[in-house]
Amino acid sequence: MKESHLTETRFSNLELSSSIVKSLKEAGFIHCTPIQDRCLPISLRGKDIAGQAQTGTGKTASFLLATFQQLINDESETIKNPRALILAPTRELAIQIHKDARQLSKFLNLKFALIYGGTDYKKQLNSLKGNVDIVIGTPGRIIDFYKQKALSLDNIQVMVMDEADRMFDLGFIKDIRFLLRRMPPADKRLNLLFSATLSYKVTELAYEHMNNPVIVKIETEEVTSKSIKQIAYCPSNEQKIPLLLGLLDKHQPKRSIVFVNTKRGGELLNRYLQANGHKTALLSGDVPQDKRQRLLESFQQNKVTLMIATDVAARGLHIPDVSHVFNYDLPQDVEDYVHRIGRTARFGAEGEAISFICEEYAYSMPEIEEYIGEKIPVDMISDEIIAHDIVKPEKPNRHKKPSGKTYQRPKAEAKPREQEATPENLQSTENP
Repeated sequence: MKESHLTETRFSNLELSSSIVKSLKEAGFIHCTPIQDRCLPISLRGKDIAGQAQTGTGKTASFLLATFQQLINDESETIKNPRALILAPTRELAIQIHKDARQLSKFLNLKFALIYGGTDYKKQLNSLKGNVDIVIGTPGRIIDFYKQKALSLDNIQVMVMDEADRMFDLGFIKDIRFLLRRMPPADKRLNLLFSATLSYKVTELAYEHMNNPVIVKIETEEVTSKSIKQIAYCPSNEQKIPLLLGLLDKHQPKRSIVFVNTKRGGELLNRYLQANGHKTALLSGDVPQDKRQRLLESFQQNKVTLMIATDVAARGLHIPDVSHVFNYDLPQDVEDYVHRIGRTARFGAEGEAISFICEEYAYSMPEIEEYIGEKIPVDMISDEIIAHDIVKPEKPNRHKKPSGKTYQRPKAEAKPREQEATPENLQSTENP
């Protein structure tokens, strides 16, 4: 990994406690990234921050360190918890923040609760009974516990919103306002908002619910990182799978993510890749949380080297050593393009983003290029990079008999039904 993404500023030269600096040193963090260098001197003095920086540049540590220091500075004899609330738009991001928080607070006497929907309801509820200092989670489940009076917001000293633009995208803004209005006034707490993009809506939210925040923007002239090599191909719909298989064979990525726009498209691609010898995992919005975590752990541990994902995985996943990102389908939202390719080239590493400008989603490319402020070079599709002799996967059996009692047709009608369900007839009606 390159060190050019770091500044000359050392964490030890900032107004951080010795225990925090010790935790940072043990984790291997000595110098600040640009967003940390710009934000920490301000937030450590108790001033609110609305920060923008490209993904993978250290925003998480920027708000965690400021949060820890603010709580350490409170020497009141009667401390009532929780004293800090960190809001994230997705379960994956909340889990990652919690993991980073535990690492960076190793020598601090702070307790955390991780709160998110979809699983572990009783376990999370019980975790709030342990007089926790910092609650990290998604808005919906936090509101649920608040309404049950399992969680109080009366003593919040630090409020953090991460990926604030995504909060709007996912429709969480009403939930966010609900929580903000139940905390102490903005001038009685430290408010930290971070986002990959500071849109008008996000900035408006900052000025409405924060105490005259300082706007910090890093590399505003570059929406995407210079460390990411971007390239595109223009395949027909029929060429997409052979082209992807050929590129995977050519580049031999150590760890890669292939983004698709639909769950159905991901399922088809997953079957093709597995049939042709690739170890894959499919991550979409309806995957149960427990299974989702197992898939991510398998990916991080290299048990699976290729993840197929819808945009549920585009933000908040801090997975090291992702060398290649493939936009098998171009995203329909220009900001999603930035977040997708930001899964590679993290923290100074280099990466490659390869996009397919196919017949169905080609209209997105002009808007993407306008948004990122640069033209993405297009390479010719040569015969050498197209895979040949592709193994076709078996079609999934979508006509399994349901379990339990069902209505039985009269025998006279049963025979035609059986004829309709022959594999030959199913093959002719199933989309390839």
